[in-house]
Amino acid sequence: MLCQINKGIGMKRSQINNAIKRMEQVVANHCFELPPFCHWTPEQWADKGHEYDEIRDNMLGWDVTDYGEGRFDEFGFSLITLRNGNVKMEKYQKPYAEKLLMVEEGQYAPMHFHFSKMEDIINRGGGNILIRVYNSTEDGQYADSDVTVLSDGREYTVPAGTQIRLTPGESISVYASLYHDFAVEEGTGAVLLGEVSMCNDDVNDNRFYEELGRFPSVEEDEQPYRYLCNEYPKAP
Repeated sequence: MLCQINKGIGMKRSQINNAIKRMEQVVANHCFELPPFCHWTPEQWADKGHEYDEIRDNMLGWDVTDYGEGRFDEFGFSLITLRNGNVKMEKYQKPYAEKLLMVEEGQYAPMHFHFSKMEDIINRGGGNILIRVYNSTEDGQYADSDVTVLSDGREYTVPAGTQIRLTPGESISVYASLYHDFAVEEGTGAVLLGEVSMCNDDVNDNRFYEELGRFPSVEEDEQPYRYLCNEYPKAP
């Protein structure tokens, strides 16, 4: 099933703000420098003109999701799209994307695949990430066939439903139509993940195994600390 923009259950803005501040802290602890637009406040966005349309059009920047389930501490994660092309707009020639993701211990990113995108998921530091993999059938179900795993120059096969364990520095290549999820190995702490991929399209290219909303609605209980990637104001 294709992703939905949101569901009825919303995240509180305070929860989103706290998640962003937490990820900023973890990123800084790993000595990773973010691009300038990741630090802009809503007030600074007010006068950003069309010269920054690439950020708006390609949904660069902050993204916090609980998939519309209202259980962010156990179902969801935080991420930043650092760069991205756009297959629907000829003016953007980049055929690639890069993201930075943070998954806390106890959080889960649900089973999904991408119709077109191939990506490498890299453990950039912190704990160990567990990624369960299944091939998909033509009707979008789990296949019972062995899965070919491509990891740091090594190719091998595992039974359907195997969890691949990535320690810091290790990676896995996730090809189109390969179901995968993310969970942190208990006792190892928050994980900072890198994603290097083909162009990213979170609206049209995701298929979740269960019906979920990719971008939650937001309950405004305080002012935004940073805009999310789907909230930018139009250029003045």
